[in-house]
Order: sequence, then structure tokens, then C-alpha cells
Amino acid sequence: MWRSRVVYIFLWFCPSFGPLLFSRCQVLQLDLCGQCMTHRTLQGPIALSFLPALTTMSLKGAYRLSDAGIDLLFRSAPALLSLNLGQCSLLTHSAINFVANKLAHTLKELFIDDCQNIDAMLVLPTLKRFKCLEVLSVARIQTVCDDFIYETVTSLGSTLKELVLANCCKITDDSLKAIGSTCPSLCAIDLSDLVLLTDSALQYLANGCRSIHSLRLLSDNFSDEAIAAFLEASGNSMKHLSVNHCVKVGDDTALSISKCGRTLLTLDLSWCRNLTEDAFGMIVENCPCLCLLKVFGCKQITNRFLNGRINDRVWIIGFSGPNKILEHLDPIEPEGALRHSSVPQ
Repeated sequence: MWRSRVVYIFLWFCPSFGPLLFSRCQVLQLDLCGQCMTHRTLQGPIALSFLPALTTMSLKGAYRLSDAGIDLLFRSAPALLSLNLGQCSLLTHSAINFVANKLAHTLKELFIDDCQNIDAMLVLPTLKRFKCLEVLSVARIQTVCDDFIYETVTSLGSTLKELVLANCCKITDDSLKAIGSTCPSLCAIDLSDLVLLTDSALQYLANGCRSIHSLRLLSDNFSDEAIAAFLEASGNSMKHLSVNHCVKVGDDTALSISKCGRTLLTLDLSWCRNLTEDAFGMIVENCPCLCLLKVFGCKQITNRFLNGRINDRVWIIGFSGPNKILEHLDPIEPEGALRHSSVPQ
């Protein structure tokens, strides 16, 4: 509620101070603004302000924002490069069409995850209009399927660098085959909770995407051998790896992480109970850049690992022993520069 009140006050002041506030504004983040972000409240404030320098806008969780409100918002932001509309539950494919009408040749990042009123096949023709798109998130949109992925990556694959497909439960190995063959520059992908994927999916990905630096799996479908083989083939530039709930992860994956993890910064091994305590130690000792390790649900870890590790710069989150280590993590991440490109000056 407090966040909504702050945004109400912010919007109330916009008509008077809009030019002063927005003339040099590059990032506008109104996440979880909830009920206050409606078509009516936008008719005066931001819609009447000119936003010449705005490159990043996040309206995640604006659950009363309508397609008409989107049309108003983007009439005055010609330089926008990144747009987050995640969890805007009223939006349909028409809203994305309004965005494309203004930004088809410039937008680089689009997040429409959890927009349940957006039908994947209806929005597909509009997505194909974005000629420079580098990041696309369609997580938890249940109409996303193999046909949608194939058509999307066939059209946009040459520019795509990041795909977020978490919880798109209809996706099969065929989608990963298409991604591997059409997205040579892909460096980040989220495959969390894709229950139909098999080990073949990782093989397809490794065959075509050799520059992956961020991978999220979160599934019990993948074998220890398949994850290890992927890391051997495409893991030398890995910076962020999550195999959370990949319950088959064991010695092979641990060895591959140790061999290929020279650039690894964050690692999530939560609920990987087949890993021995010695395997955790080997990983930490052989990943010199590692700064964050998540181990929720790993009851095999004891104080012997915590007290005996050489790399004491690693933050360990999720250890449930007597020396519990937890960091306060802000669930609302601040928006900033583009993920894979620099902002034009």
C-alpha cells in the first residue's frame, strides 16, 4: 500500500514539474505500483510529459494498466530501449502492438512475463516487428509453445542475446533445437521448470550457443552427465549458473564446474543432495571469481565445509547449520543500464 501512495503523489506532482523531472530522466522504475497505474491516472501526468532521454522503463506489477494506457505512455518516449511490463495482467497483444508502432526499430529489451492475457500466437506477428530485440522474457505465459519459439527465433535469432522461458510448460526439446540453430549470439537463457525437456535439449543448446554465460535450469529432468557435458562444451565463459532442484547433479557436474568455472560469479546448487561435502569444497576452491553460493536444502553440508574452505570471499546463502549465513536480498532489483548493450550517448 505504501508504494501505491508514493506513486499517487508522484503522479499528482507530474503536471506541474513534469518538464523538470523528466527532461533528463533515463530510467523510470515504478514496479509494483499496483492499483494506481490506470488509464485515467496516466491521461495527464507522464503522458503529457516529453521524455526525450528515457531509455529504460519498468512498470512491473501494474495490474490495472490497460492497453489504452500503454498507448498513452509511449507517445512521448522516442528513445526507449528497455521495457518491463511483467505481471501487467490486463494487457493483451494489442498493447505490444502499440509499443511496436513507436519502437519497432529501436527497442532492445522486452519483458512480458506473467502477462496472462497475452496470447503468444496473437502477439507473435508484433514481436517479429522488433528488429533490434536482444532480450525477450515470456516466462509463465502458458500459451507459449514450440511453434511460437520456432517462429520467434527464426525471425529474431540473429540479434537475441537473452531468452527467459521459465514455466512455459508446453516447450519441448524441439524449441531448444530451434534456438541452438538460430541464436548464435545467445548468452543467457532461463529454462526453469520446463517439465518436457530432456537431456537432448542441453545438447542442442551446446551445439549452437557457445557463448552462454548465464544458465538457469531448475528441473529434475536433466541427468548429471548431460549437465556436465554441456558445461564442458559451452561453460568456459559461464558467470551465473543455477541447477537448483536438479536432483541428479553429482560428481560429474561438480568436476565440470571445477574445470570450467574460472569466470563463475554466482552458483545455485540448492537441493542438489547428491553432491558430497567434498564436492562443494572442490568447487569453491577451483572457482576463484565465485562470490555467491546458494545451498538451500543441502543438508549434507556441515561446519567442516564452512570452516575449511580456502576461498573465504564466497557468500554462502542457505546453510542451515548453527552458523547460519543469510544475506538480505532485495526482491525488487533496481533498473539501470541495458543488459547486453551500452546506451547510446
